[in-house]
Amino acid sequence: MGESFYPAYLDPSPLLALLVALAVPACAVLVTLLAMRGVVIEPLGVVRTAVPARRRLWWRLLLPLAGLALLYPMIGQGHSGGDFNQYLVIVGVLLFLIGVTALLPWLVERAVARLDPGPLSWQLAVRRLQLSSGTAARTVNGVAVAVAGAIALQMLFAGVQGQYEKNTGKDPSRAQLEIALSDHGRVGPAAAAVARTKGVRASVGLATASLGEKPRDADAALDVIVGDCASLRELAHLPSCRDGDTFALAGPEYGTEFDRASRDAVLRPGHDAYIDPGYADVRGLSVPVAVPRHLRWATARGDSLMPRANGLLVTPAALPKAAGPALSGEVFVRMDQALPDVQEYVRNTAARVDPVADIMAVTPTETSARYTSLRTGMLIGASCVLMLIGASLLVSQLEQLRERRKLLSALVAFGTRRRTLGLSVLWQAALPITLGLLLAAAVGVGLGAVLLRMSAAEVSVVWPDVLALTGVGAGVVLAVTLLTLPPLLRMTRPDGLRTE
Repeated sequence: MGESFYPAYLDPSPLLALLVALAVPACAVLVTLLAMRGVVIEPLGVVRTAVPARRRLWWRLLLPLAGLALLYPMIGQGHSGGDFNQYLVIVGVLLFLIGVTALLPWLVERAVARLDPGPLSWQLAVRRLQLSSGTAARTVNGVAVAVAGAIALQMLFAGVQGQYEKNTGKDPSRAQLEIALSDHGRVGPAAAAVARTKGVRASVGLATASLGEKPRDADAALDVIVGDCASLRELAHLPSCRDGDTFALAGPEYGTEFDRASRDAVLRPGHDAYIDPGYADVRGLSVPVAVPRHLRWATARGDSLMPRANGLLVTPAALPKAAGPALSGEVFVRMDQALPDVQEYVRNTAARVDPVADIMAVTPTETSARYTSLRTGMLIGASCVLMLIGASLLVSQLEQLRERRKLLSALVAFGTRRRTLGLSVLWQAALPITLGLLLAAAVGVGLGAVLLRMSAAEVSVVWPDVLALTGVGAGVVLAVTLLTLPPLLRMTRPDGLRTE
């Protein structure tokens, strides 16, 4: 299932965590100092802003290129145990992401300088952005960096997902649902009830347990499968069958010489094999079942409902009654999937027959729970980071509106409609966030591709995930902007013109 492969940079040591904790604030301070290099602060709160110089692009490209240079030597090392230089990985990723904060002000400045005139709200927003594009860029920098990092991680997890999956061998066209019952005695009634359910084409009831060479065999690796002849034929090709027959089944799992020797030791004609509860120790049962002297072999079907089954196929009359408590029951359901809500009909029937039955969808692959928890944790973490950034962004927006209170009140006093001011605020937020998310998507996809190449995985972009993450980022900024509209309307009242 690939459980052994975990890139080293996904599991940093405490020293690496400390390094990141020190590096991120240092980068934030550096970016802040660069952003304030044109501001002169004087006594009594007098602030003069220098004439902004035209932003240059060349040094801004150096940051992501330097990050790529640090990560490049580790490309392709994923299948060699993921033995990466963790410090270079951390610094390289940080440089990639800091490149977003450096490139976004330049991108916003160049974009708003070329915007055409439009409605009054558009003109107010564009003129404001042209005068202070750096402030607008800093407003959405945090969202852009978070989205870029989330996209890169999402690509990495999606790219290595195949290493955390195993092939179940099950064919969803043969059965779409598997119902695990709490008692093997419910198999017959459950299969019959499910077969009568609307939309069900067929249901197959089987009972299973472990089979060992001796009582309480901890190494029992074979199965005993109990069912009527029709049900057993869903697993194997039987020469002939009637109630009371027993068959030996050799599945694909037992192809090596060692496995064949183990199987032959258990299935010795004329001797007893022992049925154990297997996964759940029910009363410590260990029941002998006689292996017929003339044991007949069955050939496993290529589309078997239990593709990894090996051991004995037993009809009910050939099973000792004492073995009943050791068995666990399962019902395989084949449905008409074109019928709406057919799965709900089956679930309702199963709940009536066995209220604690476990119903699972049949899939050809099975994903590691460890991988699923990591990916879920990443999505939750990204969402929490975006929410925190949104809260900070809301405070920043409210402070900017408070500083412009007199200007906004003056505009309203001269006849500007409040709706126009509200739309201008929306445009001032929409334009930078659109540019920021486009840049974040480009940087995130690029960083994700580099991480996938480092993991020796195929580079692929899951566009629905990219769009979902950029949509979340846009939603955060839109929600913050909408929350600033009520304070904006209050600040444009005539009393906003009062001064001391």
